[in-house]
Amino acid sequence: MTRYLSSKILYMLISLFILASATFFLMKIIPGDPFQSEKAIPPEIKKQIMAYYGLDKPLPEQYVNYLKNLLTGDLGMSMKMQHTSVVSIINNSFIYSAQLGIVAIIVSVIVGLALGMVAALHHRKFLDNASMVLAVLGVSVPNFVLASLLQYVLGEKFGLFNVAGLNGPFDFVMPVIALSALPIAFIARLTRSSMLEVLASDYIKTARAKGLGKRVIMIRHALRNGILPVVTYVGPLTANVITGSVVVEQIFGIPGLGKYFVQSVSNRDYTLIMGITLFYAVILMAARFLTDVAYVFVDPRIKLGKGGK
Repeated sequence: MTRYLSSKILYMLISLFILASATFFLMKIIPGDPFQSEKAIPPEIKKQIMAYYGLDKPLPEQYVNYLKNLLTGDLGMSMKMQHTSVVSIINNSFIYSAQLGIVAIIVSVIVGLALGMVAALHHRKFLDNASMVLAVLGVSVPNFVLASLLQYVLGEKFGLFNVAGLNGPFDFVMPVIALSALPIAFIARLTRSSMLEVLASDYIKTARAKGLGKRVIMIRHALRNGILPVVTYVGPLTANVITGSVVVEQIFGIPGLGKYFVQSVSNRDYTLIMGITLFYAVILMAARFLTDVAYVFVDPRIKLGKGGK
């Protein structure tokens, strides 16, 4: 177990180093500089600005300084938002994306598992067909279309919810539905196919022959083995949803991390682009790491490392 965790952490650090280096050099090979679009900046002032951000130094020196700052957790200052550090921007905006994302993940897993289990238990019956129709709709309708539709129907037409902002618990309803529709559809389909395979296995037939109830078979035997594909999907899903949906956040006026990422790209804010990219990578790697560890608790047959240690 210790060896496995150590190797995973080492791979994560190497991946982060490669990503940080690639992002840095990609920013540098883009023609121009972050301040070329500024109107009427005198050459002397622009020279001072470039020196302030260290952009006047040779590229190797900039790269070494960038890596040194990363080791201390310093992501630099935003080049477009004056006197504002990248870390503070992430801290202030990520809370909105995280709140929205966590609720969306919980809803996705609960509703997706429920739909998938109902479909598997009523295979080729009305409930199975109805669940899969909902799943197809969730996959087919883009989240920005669903978000706009929810705003019009539930917000404008019936006035049930605010069309923008995230100021109270009811303001989560429409963004969460828009964010969780696609994950619910995938989880439902994964659960259904996996559960059907598990329910047809020999040990489930043996459990039925012993007289065990349907609920006991589902919870104690079928669900634990049928949930493995869902665990695989939930890892990347957690990273993608928690870090925020750019489109959904923009439509509902939520000042999350996705909003600032879009602004940083359009403004050529190099430090903010690199900082948010690395933050996204850390969230994604951490989610995949926790997914690998979760396999052991879901399925004891999976061993970590030599001899299961």
